Amino acid sequence: MANRPKRSALCLLAGLAVLLQCEIHPASARETDTRTGLERFVSHIQEVHKRIANANALVSGESVESKPAPQSTRKPGLGSAKGPYYVDFRARTAASWGHAFVWFGKTSERAVEVAGLTPAGDDIPYILGHLTWVPSETKASYGDLDPQYLTASYRVYLNEPDAKRVFAYIKKLQASSPVWNAETTNCTAFIGSIAEFMGLKVPHRWQRPENYVNNLKTMNDGRQTIRLSSEQ
Repeated sequence: MANRPKRSALCLLAGLAVLLQCEIHPASARETDTRTGLERFVSHIQEVHKRIANANALVSGESVESKPAPQSTRKPGLGSAKGPYYVDFRARTAASWGHAFVWFGKTSERAVEVAGLTPAGDDIPYILGHLTWVPSETKASYGDLDPQYLTASYRVYLNEPDAKRVFAYIKKLQASSPVWNAETTNCTAFIGSIAEFMGLKVPHRWQRPENYVNNLKTMNDGRQTIRLSSEQ
């Protein structure tokens, strides 16, 4: 039901384009000009979607296997006094809205594991994902390892037993998240599930990834060490 207004809006815009063409051109050529105007309008919409998709292809369409193994830009040993393991809630720029994801690993190692929720493929899944659910990917996407795209970060540290439980949960979440939707099963909801499992307070999912990560840090008073309860 929530998708109808979006479809109606597109139909309304298409209708307006037809009406405008009818007003501008003589009545004798109205049928041909109306069709031409509508085609130009549809072509314009497709071009906008194409530009968005081309940019988002860098986010969700490239295969991580074609790139070198993920390496963090963190210097070895940074933050090791706070705990041997960490989860880093992160946000970065993207073509339209931004993207939220997590880094997780061991402070004494340069290798980083990445988890996040994005639509699988490039332009069509991303567009359709604003209307319905589409197949997803939960591995690293292009830009997740590049510091120049980072807009927010909140890192928390864990001991080894807790880290094993949290990392196992992240991998389970990756394996059980087959779909993406811009409004419900999105990237902020994905990292929010991880934060909740760790016992953190989480903000509302419907906000920009940058704001989500910053609010997550604020709501938890910037605490940097997490201890899981024995009941989890």
